[in-house]
Amino acid sequence: MNKSTLLSSKHPSLFYAALAFTVFCVSCNTNTKKQATTQSTTVDSVPSEVKTEKYPVLVSDLYTADPSAHVFENKIYIYPSHDWDSGVPEDDLGNHFNMNDYHVYSMDSFGGPVKDHGKVLELADVKWAKKQLWAPDAAEKDGTYYFYFPAKDSSDIFRLGVATGPTPSGPFKALDKPIANTYSIDPSVFKDGDDYYMYFGGIWGGQLQRWDNGTYKGTDTYPEDDQPALTAKIAKLSDDMVTLAEEPKDVIILDKEGKPLLTGDNERRFFEAAWVHKYNGKYYFSYSTGDTHNIAYGIGDSPYGPFTYQGVILKPVLGWTNHHSIAEFDGQWYLFFHDSSLSGGKTYLRSMKMAPIEYNADGTIITIDAMVEQP
Repeated sequence: MNKSTLLSSKHPSLFYAALAFTVFCVSCNTNTKKQATTQSTTVDSVPSEVKTEKYPVLVSDLYTADPSAHVFENKIYIYPSHDWDSGVPEDDLGNHFNMNDYHVYSMDSFGGPVKDHGKVLELADVKWAKKQLWAPDAAEKDGTYYFYFPAKDSSDIFRLGVATGPTPSGPFKALDKPIANTYSIDPSVFKDGDDYYMYFGGIWGGQLQRWDNGTYKGTDTYPEDDQPALTAKIAKLSDDMVTLAEEPKDVIILDKEGKPLLTGDNERRFFEAAWVHKYNGKYYFSYSTGDTHNIAYGIGDSPYGPFTYQGVILKPVLGWTNHHSIAEFDGQWYLFFHDSSLSGGKTYLRSMKMAPIEYNADGTIITIDAMVEQP
């Protein structure tokens, strides 16, 4: 284990500070300390010299992060979270990511105009939620659209909720209670034939480390570095799409020797942002490694896994977080992700982008580097 890996796993506060310095140096931003302000930041104040234009920002009038993309009605629909500067100080648990509403976007083609369908759900619409509307996802069944999202309840515990609507862009109405037996963050729903599966979970601020067999313990408990890492959960959805048909199970990621990835393996182990797509009959489980900032993936023969680690889809981008989705449109696969280029490097004000994905002959994915060196 190298020094940065050890630092990130044992002393996250120190690691954040060190990482912030490194990222800003790479991006030629002279600010070496992140500051949370008490006033909202607008895109009009973006310094032009701190942009990475290899893949252009899709939306520039709002900050949009964690994009979940699907093809509905022959269009690409994107379901992101909505960043804004709420004045909450930054911390290791992400409380400054204090989102309180969602917008939905669509586009007819890669590189084409992006339509904002407006605000489709806000915190006040969710009876059980107290704060922090984080990364969402969506699915369709029998003409009804289901919008899945995490939020903290009155006890500051992350739960997963669902809202329903008649079109891909809503309007969505949230159910009065969260989905039973779900917890943590980052719900994503994968359709395989007639079956739908929900993946969820995230460590650190995502609270996965506070749960044990579906029971909230309230304390952070991580396995030792030489033990199998915490990982995402999977459960098949019931026919009603708003309840689970089974108890959540672990999504196991294996190395090439067939052994589970370990807690100390920060470059490869799961952190958050589970996503599954299917290519040439194989299941691809992709995810963020969090504090090492990769979008990594494994391949398996079942939606449940296990998945054998293959490598990195997306190298680290400008900004602390990395969160993605993958979708096919008109025969081409695309990666949707975010970075902080539009906000001049502010890690809590991110903007979504997209890039084409290419596969090797053996089915592995060619790694994408979205960073552009600044003059």
